[in-house]
Amino acid sequence: MASMPNLLPEEQLDLLRRGTVEIISEENLLAKLRQKRPLRVKLGVDPSAPDIHLGIAIVLRKLRQFQDLGHQAILVMGDFTGMIGDPSERKKTRPKRLK
Repeated sequence: MASMPNLLPEEQLDLLRRGTVEIISEENLLAKLRQKRPLRVKLGVDPSAPDIHLGIAIVLRKLRQFQDLGHQAILVMGDFTGMIGDPSERKKTRPKRLK
């Protein structure tokens, strides 16, 4: 997909709505788009979580869409959490690894 940084904020919002069920605080997003400054969009992933599967590709594609619109997309991998597991011990599928 080609870069599209010259779209109006309303056009960007229309593109970002595609494939989404809900945008929380859509008015806030539109206000930020109207500032005409690149947004910094982050996705945090815990590599020790059992629910990482092909479905995450949907969210990664949405991050790519932000990039194509001229924004900065950041993927944060929880390396420390991946190393030690779930320190709260709430999830039995991700037991604490360090004692």
